[in-house]
This record gives sequence, C-alpha cells and structure tokens, in this order.
Amino acid sequence: MYQYTDFDRRFIKERADQFRDQLTRRLNGQLSEDEFKPLRLQNGWYVQRYAPMLRVAVPYGELSSAQLRVLARIAREYDRPTDALFHEAQAKQHAIGGIAAPPLSYGYAHFTTRQNLQYNWIPLEKSADVMDLLASVNMHGIQTSGNCIRNITSDERAGVAVDEIVDPRPYAEIMRQWSTLHPEFAFLPRKFKIAISGASEDRAATAWHDVGLHVLRNDAGEVGFRVMVGGGMGRTPIIASVIREFLPWNQILNYLEAVVRAYNRFGRRDNKYKARIKILVKAEGQAFVDQVEAEYQRILTQDGAPHTITQAELDRVSASFAPPALLGKSHQSAETVHALLTKTADEDKNFARWLQQNVAPHRDPHLRVVTLSYKRLGQAPGDATADQLDASAELADKFSAGEARVSHDQNLVLPWVAAEQLPALFKEAKALGLAKPNIRMLTDMIACPGGDYCDLANARSLPIAAAITERYQDLDELFDLGEIDLHISGCINSCGHHHSGHIGILGVDKDGKEWYQVTLGGSDGSALSGKPQPGKVVGPSFSSAEVVDVIEAVLQVYTEQRLHGETFIDAVQRMGFDDFKIAANAARHPSDDEALSTSA
Repeated sequence: MYQYTDFDRRFIKERADQFRDQLTRRLNGQLSEDEFKPLRLQNGWYVQRYAPMLRVAVPYGELSSAQLRVLARIAREYDRPTDALFHEAQAKQHAIGGIAAPPLSYGYAHFTTRQNLQYNWIPLEKSADVMDLLASVNMHGIQTSGNCIRNITSDERAGVAVDEIVDPRPYAEIMRQWSTLHPEFAFLPRKFKIAISGASEDRAATAWHDVGLHVLRNDAGEVGFRVMVGGGMGRTPIIASVIREFLPWNQILNYLEAVVRAYNRFGRRDNKYKARIKILVKAEGQAFVDQVEAEYQRILTQDGAPHTITQAELDRVSASFAPPALLGKSHQSAETVHALLTKTADEDKNFARWLQQNVAPHRDPHLRVVTLSYKRLGQAPGDATADQLDASAELADKFSAGEARVSHDQNLVLPWVAAEQLPALFKEAKALGLAKPNIRMLTDMIACPGGDYCDLANARSLPIAAAITERYQDLDELFDLGEIDLHISGCINSCGHHHSGHIGILGVDKDGKEWYQVTLGGSDGSALSGKPQPGKVVGPSFSSAEVVDVIEAVLQVYTEQRLHGETFIDAVQRMGFDDFKIAANAARHPSDDEALSTSA
C-alpha cells in the first residue's frame, strides 16, 4: 500500500482541523447552512433523508487492517442516531406491494461501487471527531462529493492478478495526488470519475467512466495508456470512446489535464442533466478529440509539459506497492497443498463451491485472491457492521498481510492469502457469515441504499434486494443458474449501476408510488459479460409486488431454452429479448393491468 509521507499526513491533519473550525462556526451560528454546505460537501458530508451521510474515500480500493479497525470504531461509536430520529425514520417505513421493508439499522458502513465507504447516521455535531479519527489512519472524505475529480478507482486484483500486464496502482496514486484539490478543476460542470485497469480483463468497468484508462504495453514492450473518454450511466447511458490508443506512461497527467480543461471550458453548465462529459463527447465527436489534442500540444510546447512523470517519481511511488514478504513462500509443496484442498473440498461441498466462486488464482502460485461476501440474507448488499469490519481486519492480519480491497461489486477482497491457509480462512469467514459461495451469482447483487436512506431516490432498492435474496437461497439452484449480474438502482442517477447488469432493476415514481423498470443484457465489460453495453427495457414498469415474479419468469425462460453450458448473458445475446419480454409481462399481477398503458 502507498505509504503516506510527512507532508501527506500533515495535509490530512490540517484539513481535519480546518473542518473542525468550520463546524464550530456553523454550530455557533457564525456560518449559515448555505455558507456551510459547500464546506461540508468538500469533505464528503451530505445531508440525506434522515441524517448526515459521510462518504469516505478509499483510493483504488486499498485498505489496511488498521484502517478497517478505525472504520469499525466509527460505525460502532458514531453511526448512531438519536432515539427520536430513529423512531421517526422507523415510523415512515412501510411494506410495498406486500414486501416488508427491511428494518432500518445503524452501526455499520456501506461499501459502494466506487470503492468508497458510507455512513448514514453520524450526527453532524460529531463529524469533526470522525474526521480526526480518519486522519489518524490517513483517510478522509475529500473530493467524494462535488463537481470535481472524484475518488480514482481500479481493479480490486491490481498487483496480484494473473492476467495483469502492468500494475495500475502506482499510476492511480500519482493521479490521486495530482487531482487532489487541483485549483483549476475544483468547480467542473459536473462530477468527474476516473477508473484505471492494468489487466487484460476489465474488472474496473472503465468504459462506464468519464475517463477510463488501460495500462498496457505496445509491440515494442513500452508501457502506455489506452485512453477512453465520455462513459457514464444516469439518464443517458453511454459507453466511453477511445481517443488515444497509446499514450506514453509519463505523459498521462499532461493528457488528463488537456481532457479536463476541454471539458471545463466547453461542458454545459446550464443543465445539470446534460453537464457530464459524456454529453459533450457525444455532441461534439471528433471536434472534442481535436480540442483535447490541441490543448495537449499547448501543454507540451507552451507550458513545458509540467506534469510529466519522471522515472524517479514512478519508482518512489511504486516502492510503496512492493509485495509483502510472504510472496513466493510456502511451508508446503504444491502437491501437498493441492491434496489438502482436494480432500477438504471432497469432504465439504460448500468449501468446494467457495473455492470455485470466492477464490481466484494469484500471480504467485503459492497464493490466492479471496472475496469475502457481504451479500447475505438479512443484510443489505454492501453493508458491513462494526463487528464485521473488526473481524475482517483480523482476517486481513491473519491471512492477507494486513491488507484488504473494496471491490466494484461491494464486497471485500483479501489479496495475499496462502493457498495452504484456505481451509482455515474458510472456517473463520463462515463463522462470521462472510463465506457464502455466491460471488458473481444472482444474490451477489449490486444495490444502492435507495429510498430507505437517499433523498434523491424515487423508490426503495433494499426491499426488492431482500425479496430476491430470500427467494434464491438454495445454493443448488443458484449454481444451476450460474453467474448472473443483478444490479438495482433506486433512481435514474444509477448508483446501483442497473444499466450494466445482466438484469437491471430501476426504481421509478409513478403518481407517487414505487414502480420498477427491468432491463436485460447489460454489461460492465468483464470477461463474464463481454463488451460493455447498457441493458434494454423488457416492458412497462412493474409494481413492487411483481418484481420477484418477473425475475423468476425471466430466469425460467433461460433455464428452459439455454444451450449446454450457456450463461444467462450469452443466452440473452443469442435469443434476443422477445421471449423474455413475453414471460416478464405474463408475470404481471391482474390487479395491476392498468400499468400496461404507461411506460416508465
């Protein structure tokens, strides 16, 4: 992991001190809410449906066990609403379409699709104490909000993947330092998101970002970047366009500067729904690319290429990402380890399934990459209680050199697990409820907090997620269905990435009631999904009571018509949508026929 310098630590500490002063003045009445709002947002503090929400940055997803313990402490000691507030929130909960609302809870953190963590119940008067705690382990909420360059995300297997061409983490860290409080890009037309991957498989959904970067090598073996610009979800889902096939690695900051300058200059500011760079790229096409290239040449010739990365700087940052001492070491031969795993798998079917779904190969043959599943019955997708965060820190210390990663799919990954320790890790993770062998399965769904917590949502995501999870608890059935990406968003802002789900569910508001639109065939660009693309709507919106039946009907068509070994996404791409649409609409409840005439 990147090791903060004295300057880094002082910077974070002084920022926390500054926020404490701002908060004190707000609580004393010296600052109005309008004056305080931009200050709190610059540090990741929103105000949501019931209480403040804090978003904590986890750059490129890496967490130390020490950081996990502080995050657990914040959940346990600070993520606690007053009794009156909690009772008020509970009173507003109600069943939708016969689906009981999951009980509101507190004392936890929520993993997001952009490798951040969020808390929903921290009282504002305690926020400065929380910022001090975060600073004590080199964490903060800077640029997790606002029209600026947000937290830079990456592949959760960066540095350990067998298909990795170049480790993207040093470049991601250099970009983080360049973009943090960049004075020219503090007030962009809209938020700006960068994702970077260095592997042949895109596990970072780069094509769905404002800028997607692939670190690669050309035919001469030189390292550089393929640059994509203009991806995004929301109201207008668009896949990013490649504007540079190969950019020398040392020029990436100068080129990003050109991209963001062009966006800052020409991006729309009159309409927030058309302000993202994807709209500019789509509207201008080659003219946008030409503008970027012209600005890039000005930066190189007139400005003297001020952000050219030196080899010395790359080496300095890369040194922080040296593998732990355990790399390449094993107390047992490969044959002995293989025999141990085979024997354990033969004796325990769930362990065998866990090996298949939750354990991935590692570039070091003695090690494995293990995903802890934070998707289980009775717990919202991506939620981690204080006890689970503490327990995950213990697992990281004991089995993964003190390191964990937040994944794009809202789980936690242990990247340095010795193969011979897999049975012991499985036993401990199972006791904690974190070893469900459902990674990439239907119940390993992505879901935003939705209307239960978010003030922007049109509908609730969590009751739908809970109902689908409850329906598909049989592991035999899940494994028969195979790998399926199910994504749920509570509104068109697409925080649950419904556009890229093999099955996507979008909450919509119709006459003040919660309805849900279903899409099929989306892809995030991973090896399982194929080329990135948005899903297609299968019909008019469905009531909450119908959603589970619709999903079941769609999956029944798949199981009845699939070819041998064919995945769900492959079947959709082969068969088209007609049979799925017919089945989905046949699952509609008779009492809701009036909705047929109204499309969401």
